[in-house]
Amino acid sequence: MLTELSEADATGEIAEIFAEIRHLYATPYVSSIHRHLATRPGVLEWAWELVSPAFRSGIAQETGWRIAADAALTPLSPIPADVLAVWGVAPGESGTIQAIAESFTRVSPLNLVFGGLVRDVVTGAPVGGASSGGPRHWSPPASLAPPPAMVDPARLTEAERRVLERFRSGTGNTAFVPGLYRMLARWPGLLAHLAVELGPRFESAEKAATAQRLIASIDAAVADIRAGLPSPKRAPPSKDEAAHLVRMIDGYRVTSPEMILFGRLIREAVAG
Repeated sequence: MLTELSEADATGEIAEIFAEIRHLYATPYVSSIHRHLATRPGVLEWAWELVSPAFRSGIAQETGWRIAADAALTPLSPIPADVLAVWGVAPGESGTIQAIAESFTRVSPLNLVFGGLVRDVVTGAPVGGASSGGPRHWSPPASLAPPPAMVDPARLTEAERRVLERFRSGTGNTAFVPGLYRMLARWPGLLAHLAVELGPRFESAEKAATAQRLIASIDAAVADIRAGLPSPKRAPPSKDEAAHLVRMIDGYRVTSPEMILFGRLIREAVAG
């Protein structure tokens, strides 16, 4: 698992960056990618100085959301309310599940833009060196409601943990179970159903091709955004730190498209 700094433990400049990310992402939490970078001395501060002009202007968000909106898979079968009830989803909780899925479809495109900019620069791609066109006034949409806490796997039964592990992504010390599934684990019956329905799709040709097109579109857009960024004043990460960042971001380049694609499938299936 990647180390993370919790939002509650953030202080000083890190806390300020976390607050700005929540505001500009229009979400009530900070993603694991940022919480991890906050554990690496000076890295989040450097990365946010690099990318923040694109997020303050809204160009990063509008670009990421536009590209994600064009990426879709064949829908899942709708899940009726009476079936959800058998799985312990109380009346009204289907809205909570839809909101959980929506939060990941909102955040993941922005993490791809964030990670793409950081990855490009630490691998030697130049930034534009000057702001393009002056400040652009932009306001984020209304923030989503706070999601339920992620389920602690230690509190699950052995069978429930095995189901949750089916969603583990990555290898080695960067492997993790995405937060989407850790939140949905509070409804084990639903999560088991999704494990069966989504399992084959993780390796499907449709998913691979759609994710590849999404990443290619993000990469092309990131190159354009990077050309308008000012040069950061802070020293860049060391060679070893840069290598770690690339490995970590490459992991998110797998999981973030999945969050966009599967998050939408889950939201629409539960909506009936």
